[in-house]
Amino acid sequence: MFNDKSILITGGTGSFGKRYTQTILERYQPRRLIIYSRDELKQFEMQQSFEAPAMRYFLGDVRDQERLKQAMNGVDYVIHAAALKQVPAAEYNPMECIKTNIHGAENVIKAALENNVEKVIALSTDKAANPINLYGATKLASDKLFVAANNIAGRHRTRFAVVRYGNVVGSRGSVVPFFKKLIAEGADALPITDERMTRFWITLQQGVDFVLKNFQRMYGGEIFVPKIPSMRITDLASAMAPDMPAKIIGIRPGEKLHEIMCPADDSHLTLEFHDHYVLQPTIKFFDREYSYQRNMIGEEGKPVVQGFEYNSGTNVNFMSVEELRQLNASL
Repeated sequence: MFNDKSILITGGTGSFGKRYTQTILERYQPRRLIIYSRDELKQFEMQQSFEAPAMRYFLGDVRDQERLKQAMNGVDYVIHAAALKQVPAAEYNPMECIKTNIHGAENVIKAALENNVEKVIALSTDKAANPINLYGATKLASDKLFVAANNIAGRHRTRFAVVRYGNVVGSRGSVVPFFKKLIAEGADALPITDERMTRFWITLQQGVDFVLKNFQRMYGGEIFVPKIPSMRITDLASAMAPDMPAKIIGIRPGEKLHEIMCPADDSHLTLEFHDHYVLQPTIKFFDREYSYQRNMIGEEGKPVVQGFEYNSGTNVNFMSVEELRQLNASL
């Protein structure tokens, strides 16, 4: 699907972008693979690892619509990964988060339509479901923009979908590298916000593979959610430092005890497939109608029961301490 195609990823120097780039270059022969991001140092460092003839590096911000339009010229597929993601930082700097996560999403949509891009997938987060923090609220707004973009596409071929998943194991700024740093520095305890806290847990490669598959599955308008395990934060601490005590520090600004990816209020729109869920659009598209129960590659889904909620605290699949230890050792 990606052979001889031009692909652009916003925020491409992040953890996802680098693994996505590695995967595409290993499995396909793209015509161009464009890294669009605003940090020249990170682009320079990435160029040392990825120097394939297809690689292109564009300095630019998703807040800059004109630069995005220029970068998407001749592009077939776009992955929108750029975002301000730190929950406390967003609480203290709300307008900056809004400019990147909401206005940036609008700019990506407009640039994709103007360049007649074939397919766009935007990366979302579990925090966008029933959000209580600004980051989650901006990503919910972004999700709504990308879904509704299918309705304003008109005669353009461009179709938009969203991928929503949980915490990525070992990604920059996440809890695993933070705990590793504290352990290496000889800390006397690991800080735990709340001993009841749970999170959805997905590896970087699983996230990349899920996004790639959904380019094949999508009609446009779907929110794709993978079936993944949950973990308890106390189990993670035990897996990483079994002899180190935990120190309860309290929930940070905007944090939840548990995360949700399919809210109960959307259960009438949720379809279950063998390895994922699909949230169907809340709106009707004026010029087309899809039967989302059978996707573009023929997989069949079925409606969930009314009131169903995909919650990290009630998930049927939890990772054990040993499974967490093995996963961390493989990173």
